[in-house]
Amino acid sequence: SFFCRMVGRNETKVRYFILLGFPTTGELQLLLFSALLLVYLLTVLENFLIILIIRNNHSLQKPMYFFLGNLSFLEIWYVSVIEPKMIIDVLSHDKRISFQGCMAQLHFFVTFVCTEYVLLAVMAYDRFVAICKPLRYPLIVSHKLCAQLVAACWMCGLATSSIKLGFIASLSFCDVDKINHYFCDISPLLNISCSDSSLAELVDFTLALLVIMLPLCAVVASYICILFTVLKIPSSQGRQKAFSTCSSHLTVVILFYSTTLFTYAHPKLMYTYRANKVVSVLYTVVVPLLNPLIYCLRNKEVRVAMRKTFTCRR
Repeated sequence: SFFCRMVGRNETKVRYFILLGFPTTGELQLLLFSALLLVYLLTVLENFLIILIIRNNHSLQKPMYFFLGNLSFLEIWYVSVIEPKMIIDVLSHDKRISFQGCMAQLHFFVTFVCTEYVLLAVMAYDRFVAICKPLRYPLIVSHKLCAQLVAACWMCGLATSSIKLGFIASLSFCDVDKINHYFCDISPLLNISCSDSSLAELVDFTLALLVIMLPLCAVVASYICILFTVLKIPSSQGRQKAFSTCSSHLTVVILFYSTTLFTYAHPKLMYTYRANKVVSVLYTVVVPLLNPLIYCLRNKEVRVAMRKTFTCRR
């Protein structure tokens, strides 16, 4: 049957949701499917190559690239939670996802997003120490500290996701089983809940602000200190070299934070389906595709290591 048995106050517990995704005509379906599949495969390949290059080049055995390798590892899983289901649904008439599957997708997605927020802040701190305290950098940013910081990023992501999921999974969903999105996200689920979701919304909004704004403040503070330090460097060549070491990270931060801040840092009442779906495509599809390219194109050490890796293999 479509619904489970009735539970209290004329509420029903749904067994599955229908992801509406993006409405397309028959001619565009195959084109959209091919484009999304190509983007997904390229994203996974790019991030895998970055991990491979960092592992195989002694010159990249530095904290900066240790964090970059972890970012690439994170983004492989990040896109794999969303994109395969989205790609299949483009051609499929059956766009259902089970309640358990929806909660699992939501749990992993929120975990990876929150982990990335904190990891980007950690990478900004690494650049701050490298540029503002260069003589003490090897002592401060040790291998042990790097491992601890990455573990803390994952713990923060898991804790935030578990709290949010606890509130979302306890909600009741009535006759409206259609999610106007291409994956299970918090705001669409809050909008179709037939029980009082005010507490879940408050918890989601508060945690979203904390997980986004605290790392963002750390990033901004780090780059303000970096800017003042770089401006004190007498030679223009020295200033350019200092800026080049953090320009790729700053570009990734701007892309990721700007798109996700628009989506998650506002209450449910301000939610608009069309705008949020379009912006969601940016941070779940476009930004993960661009991040490896940004690091490869804007970072001279990565370019040299990549050239060396493929030359040696040939």
